[in-house]
Amino acid sequence: MANNSNRFIFRSREALNDPELQSALNNASGGFSKKRKLAVDAVSNFDALKGQAQAIKKHTLDNLSFYLQQFEENVAQSGGTVHWAETPEALNEIVLGICKAEGAKTITKGKSMISEETELNQFLQENHYAVTETDLGEYIIQLANEKPSHIIAPAAHKTKHQVRELFEKNHELGQRSLEEVSSLVNEARDVLRQKFLSADVGITGANFLIADTGSVVLVTNEGNGDLTATLPKTHIVTASIEKVIPDINSAAPFINILARSATGQPISTYTTLFTGPKRNTDLDGPTNFHVILLDNGRSGLLGGPYSEMLSCIRCGACLNHCPVYLSVGGHSYGWIYPGPMGSVLSPLLNSEKEFSELPNASTFCGRCEEVCPMGIPLPQLLRQLRNDQVTAESPTTLSTLAIKAYQWVCRRPLVYRYITSLSIKMLHLVKILKKLFRLKHHTRPCPLPEATQTFLELYGSKRPNVNNCDGKS
Repeated sequence: MANNSNRFIFRSREALNDPELQSALNNASGGFSKKRKLAVDAVSNFDALKGQAQAIKKHTLDNLSFYLQQFEENVAQSGGTVHWAETPEALNEIVLGICKAEGAKTITKGKSMISEETELNQFLQENHYAVTETDLGEYIIQLANEKPSHIIAPAAHKTKHQVRELFEKNHELGQRSLEEVSSLVNEARDVLRQKFLSADVGITGANFLIADTGSVVLVTNEGNGDLTATLPKTHIVTASIEKVIPDINSAAPFINILARSATGQPISTYTTLFTGPKRNTDLDGPTNFHVILLDNGRSGLLGGPYSEMLSCIRCGACLNHCPVYLSVGGHSYGWIYPGPMGSVLSPLLNSEKEFSELPNASTFCGRCEEVCPMGIPLPQLLRQLRNDQVTAESPTTLSTLAIKAYQWVCRRPLVYRYITSLSIKMLHLVKILKKLFRLKHHTRPCPLPEATQTFLELYGSKRPNVNNCDGKS
């Protein structure tokens, strides 16, 4: 269900030339990373917590069928129902069937990347249901008819001015002023309160699924998640199959590393466990409880070269430290998963050809792997995707021939030195080369230097034996 995605370069250029987007990105760029460092440095055992979480996730993925079956059995024992969806279309149809069976008309939604993955909102609206996002960021981008640009901060690309304009356009404000951030928050709260009270169905995501109790763990910083799950008659949880973990004790290290990695908090404001529908002794809660588990290609990643990507806990730390993402924002990536994790995940869940530009959307600085709490080797996975692309290409394509030519040159030091020396003499043509389509954008921010020596010649002037190298060891 991805859109026209293979236009990363084009969208990135537009993003770099969008002053309001650049302002929003500049405002958001330093906050998450600085807070994360402070939160991580505040605990002495963060590496140990990461190690525990990584070991638990590896064990779970190695035994995924067992834990998913256990989760399904325990959800049923608590009075709920688990549904299995192999494709995004299947998940949407299951949600629609539940809403029809319950005679629902209005739906509230908590934040759910899986529902974004399946384009659930659009599907339900096409079937004449009133759907309202209740997370503040998701509500803002719903009004703007946009996709999230960040995993944990969907409206990170919006300025205060833009949010105020959206509210003025969509709300009946009267004499109310929305000049301050607090007034914008209060405005959204007042509007959404009535949505909570009138909803027939509430849909949320899930951070973790507890196999031995059939519980759903929801980690949020806004009370909207709990209100969406408990006030309507029916609660529907949309989650992907890799979210399951063995037991409640297994959740502890994840809870400790998630908020610190995501928002720089010691712990999120709300950490709630939902176990089945309302009991006779409960004062509130839904009378119907459904969990829909989406595969969408994930089972095909198990045991393969990209299986480590299934360890991702959607903290967004890789986005917050990626120089590419921080320069062009999330919408440049063409789907709902941006940044380094999206550059890996989007080709895997859709098609490598459709997202062929994303594995190249990286400086390979390594910061994403460094800050990932699950230790996912994102640069390695991006290189593997690049390799897959080259392997899949015809041996006669221009890019393949260019790589083979480069390999041939690099294996012959004398030829390499001759060509690099010749290229130095050609640098005086830079003004002409800059006019070429592919060079003018690269050289505009940083002009090519007027070098007089190659690296080997310069290095050889310091180490004479290098300059006399004949290619033999």
